[in-house]
Order: sequence, then C-alpha cells, then structure tokens
Amino acid sequence: MTSPILHQSSWAQSALGKNIELYSSVNEAERPLLFIGGVHGDEPEGVRLAQDFLIWLQKNNKNLKSWILIPCLNVDGFSTQQRTNGNGVDLNRNFPSSDWSPVAKAPRYNPGTHASSEPEVRALCELIAKTKPEAIVHFHSWEPCVVYTGATGKKIAEALGKGNPYEVREDIGYPTPGSLGQYGWLEHSTPVICIEEQEGIDLNLVWPHFQQGLQSLLSRS
Repeated sequence: MTSPILHQSSWAQSALGKNIELYSSVNEAERPLLFIGGVHGDEPEGVRLAQDFLIWLQKNNKNLKSWILIPCLNVDGFSTQQRTNGNGVDLNRNFPSSDWSPVAKAPRYNPGTHASSEPEVRALCELIAKTKPEAIVHFHSWEPCVVYTGATGKKIAEALGKGNPYEVREDIGYPTPGSLGQYGWLEHSTPVICIEEQEGIDLNLVWPHFQQGLQSLLSRS
C-alpha cells in the first residue's frame, strides 16, 4: 500500500526563523528511510540532489518503501552560501553524540556553545527519536565518495554507489565529532550514509549520478 505524500512547509524553524520544509510518505508499519539535503549551506550539489529526488518521488510514489525527505536543513546558510547556519554554527558538528567536542579546528567547523545548541539540530534529533529511521542518508559535496557510519550501512552505501564511479568507504578520512553520522550510529545504532558529490560539478549531473542508487534503495521490487 502506498501512502500519500505529506508536505510540511514549516516543519521546523532555522536559527534566523526561516521555515524548513519536510516531505514524507510513511507507512506506520515500517521504519522509514530519512534523506537530508543542505546540512552545509555552501554545498548546492546536495540541495539540488534532494530537489531532483523530490521531483522523482512526486511522480513515482508507488510501491516504494517509507521515506522522509528534508530538501534543505540549513536554510540560513543556503540563502547566503555559507557552510554554517545563522548563528555561525556547523550543524554537522553540533549533534549530541557521545564524542561531541567544543573544539573547532577552524571557524567554519564551529560546533556551537554546546551540543544541540541549534534549533535545526534539535528538530532533527526529535524527528529521529520519533520516527526511528531504518537509515539516514545526507547529501553533501567535497571529494566524490559515499561514506557510511555503522557496519550495517555498507550495503546501503554500495547501493547508492551504483550508477557512478565513486568510492564507497567507511571513513571520510578525518575525525567528525558531533556529526550526524556519529550521532545516528553511536546514540541510535542507525546507519548513516553521507553522499559526497564532486564539489563545483555541473548541477545537472548530480541526479544522474545517484538516480539509480536512490531508486533501487526505495524500490520494493
């Protein structure tokens, strides 16, 4: 049975009071897959992937697994092309994982005054606690790769690697205390997969790189 697509235009509020949208199609009998774009506001590739993914979902929402999609979590940063949110905090260092640290290796990695200091992070943590997703996939851009946190996420990461030549690996290559990956896995045993598209790539190429993997991940067939 296919559930209708629900749209929450003001699911949460950003640090500067902007609305954050959420789309979902959830069967309460199963755990959804949670997809997130725009954690970092200066990575338009991730937002574009989420937007094109949403267009496909709206046209093809039949016989799919339950899903939740936040096209752009960091609406403050995205509007100004800044990595951090309206408070100057890197959302992907602000999650309340057991390894959260107040130390920032550079201003753009500012973890905030304390874990979960940012409204965007608090809203997402509440959503994860409520919906208990099967897995979390967030869309970024840097050096192309698909990174999974939690051994059970390897199969999903490999599925998302179909249709592109990007390396699938378990470590991004440097510590990420307070990241979504660390929080999801350490605190909830939920695998988290980080898609890293090539930074600066033609945005029209992003969806074709991940279309096959995302479609296969959601398909029941």
